[in-house]
Amino acid sequence: MNTQTITIGFLLFAIIMFAWEKIPLWVTAMIVAVGLVLTKILEPKEAFSGFTDPNVLLFMAMFIIGAAFFETGMAQQVGSLVTKFAKTERQLIAAVMTITGLMSGILSNTGTAAVLIPVLIGISQSTKFPKSKILLPLVFAAAMGGNLSLIGAPGNMIAQSGLETIGLEFGFFEYAKIGLPVLIIGIIFFITIGYKLLPDNAENEDNDSIYSQEKSYEDIPKWKQWTSLIIL
Repeated sequence: MNTQTITIGFLLFAIIMFAWEKIPLWVTAMIVAVGLVLTKILEPKEAFSGFTDPNVLLFMAMFIIGAAFFETGMAQQVGSLVTKFAKTERQLIAAVMTITGLMSGILSNTGTAAVLIPVLIGISQSTKFPKSKILLPLVFAAAMGGNLSLIGAPGNMIAQSGLETIGLEFGFFEYAKIGLPVLIIGIIFFITIGYKLLPDNAENEDNDSIYSQEKSYEDIPKWKQWTSLIIL
């Protein structure tokens, strides 16, 4: 069996198992990685290079910071503040997508999503809105907002590097000519038609997670709360 057939086989296996979810997703990913090494398609260094990928490490770090954000009670305070302006789920989705989209355009879509995930989970706890209904719009807004500028998404810079080899280049906000209308249409979609399609998985949420625990934070010193916010 040639290498192309083996690789396609592992790819199909991964697609099916990711969609089926009969075994944990991380197990599927590790089976593919180990399988590609055992069949000598990839060297171990290549197969497991993702463990040192900057985006993976970014999310790991943000989950740690996010945990501190919750343990100090700061997430709940921020959530309470936001809900004073967004009274309904639709208003909250519109606000979240607007902020996320604009931040993704001038920062990084991956980094923006990582920073805002713990904040939104805190908002979810304060409002009792299902996390599944506000996190999905967050991800879509980050993806669409990444196309507002040259630095919003890694693919934009890759395209720029390719163009430079033939003497061409994009302007910094040239992507926004298409990206901004797409972001606006996306926000309108999610607060109208898309809102009805968002999953409501409140009953299936992990109650053992620190993000699902409800407790009093009166004994937490204020300096710890503000420190977690500043670090975030």
